[in-house]
Formats: sequence, C-alpha cells, structure tokens
Amino acid sequence: MADHKTHLLHKHLYKNTKWHPNLHRQCTTDTISAAGPWLKYKGHLPNISANTLIGAINAATGETNVAYDTDSSTYSIPELAAKWKAAGTEWLVVAEENYGEGSAREHAALQPRYLGGRIIAAKSFARIHETNLKKQGVVPLTFKDKADYDRIDACDAVDTVGLYEVLISAGQADEEVRLRVTKNGSGEVFEIPMKHTLSKDQCGFILAGSALNLLAKKANK
Repeated sequence: MADHKTHLLHKHLYKNTKWHPNLHRQCTTDTISAAGPWLKYKGHLPNISANTLIGAINAATGETNVAYDTDSSTYSIPELAAKWKAAGTEWLVVAEENYGEGSAREHAALQPRYLGGRIIAAKSFARIHETNLKKQGVVPLTFKDKADYDRIDACDAVDTVGLYEVLISAGQADEEVRLRVTKNGSGEVFEIPMKHTLSKDQCGFILAGSALNLLAKKANK
C-alpha cells in the first residue's frame, strides 16, 4: 500500500494537494492502468505503477501522457506523480464523464493511491470503479456544476473544506464538501462545491488509508 505522509485524522485533510493535468475525454480503467505487456508486473506494484494514466490525454495541450510541473518541466504522468510522492506532495486528478469505465480493474484504483493520489474529481464515475477507489482510500468527488471542471488547471493547489467533518461523522454530517483552489501563478482563491457518495464503512476506509488497512487495524485490537 501507499506510504502515508499525511496524518489522515487531521482537520486540514488534503491540504495543498496539487492537480495533475485535467484529463480529456474518456478515461477508462485501461487508460488508468494499461494491460498488454504490463500484466507481467501485476504482482509488483512499484513496477506496474509506472503505467499509471499513460493513456490519459492532457486537456490543456491535447498531449497523451504528458504532465508539467510548476516550473514548466515536462514529465510523463507517472513520473510526475512519483516525483510529487517522493516530495511528500499529494495530488488529485480532474476528469470528465464516466471516469473508470470498462473492466473492473482494481489496479486502476490501487496504482494512483500508491503514487500519492488522494482524490479524483470528475463529472461522473463508473459505479464499480468509484467503489474500488474508496476501498483503496481514494476519495471520489463529483462536481455539483460540471462547468467547474474548466476552472481548474494543472498545478493549482487545493485544500478540502468539509471533507474532514464528513469522514469523522461516518458520512452523516450535514456538511457541503468543497475544494478551495489556489491558482498556480496568480494566487487567486475560490471554492468549488462537490458531491460525495461515502457510506459509513467507506468513510472508515478513507480514514484508515484503505479497506485493508482498516481490517488490519481491527485485527490487531
């Protein structure tokens, strides 16, 4: 499982998270975790994670598997994710409709989490993949207003607002989850309202880092 450099039971959950490039068009489980020759690495998470999102299209540039850091240096998407993880910087993805459609490939949820991904913000999700993300400790959020997808750019910094309250209340808090975005460069700050579908058990998965982490914690009591 992923290294946890952020203490999850902290009021400023996911503070100063960075955005990867907005993903354009379909983002299937094969886009997120390619099959073919990569399947030989299925039992080795560090190796197979090198294919994470390599089929994704950068919405800003139209390039496939190209991401830019804050200094405009160029990386593949998994390279930049690994760089940010090594620096202790968590990140999230902005996606369009039906993120995670296709085969129920659990590595498509596990790999982003391993590389430090904490949130997927999308216009909509494929149902099975949305569930798999929660099991791996990744928070799936959908835009209340889908037009807000276009308000976020790569390398903007993000804080969550209200997510901590939702999680510690096991999903029962009457609290709107928002993303507080600080624009890279200009420093402009604004908030985007989001929706979640987190159940009581799924909130436990997120707080523990994954479903397996929660089970291990209970087993050790």
